[in-house]
Amino acid sequence: MEINALGSQFVNQAYVPFSSADQINQSLSATGTTPGLGTFEDLLKQAQSSQAQAELPSSAISKTIPIDKNDKLYEVCMELETFLIKNLIKSMRGTVQKTGLLDTGFAGEVYEDMLYDEYAKTFAQNANFGFAEMAYRELSQGIYS
Repeated sequence: MEINALGSQFVNQAYVPFSSADQINQSLSATGTTPGLGTFEDLLKQAQSSQAQAELPSSAISKTIPIDKNDKLYEVCMELETFLIKNLIKSMRGTVQKTGLLDTGFAGEVYEDMLYDEYAKTFAQNANFGFAEMAYRELSQGIYS
């Protein structure tokens, strides 16, 4: 059972402060319950039942959208993942200081950019980041549902 499920019940409830600790103790000892909420055991059962209702049945999990790797949409999603990986590589490379010992000029910058393109393509195909699959399922959800 997740502890956050218990805390979410109290978010929308109004807070009624007691004027003294004696009032709290009297309320708890008289009824054995938390004012307005019931016993702690009731709260646990209620949270457990609401969590069980929120979980997906196993049949819904098995009906995920299949990924067709020959689909044009999947190819575009792979290009998006490649673009994001390339930007990640470029930004990481930008944090490394250049010494100025080798002045590569414009040709060196073009070569470096093409190299990052190839790195990004290789990473997207082999590293299994999963962003393309996630984007494909999200975008094709309207098609299959």
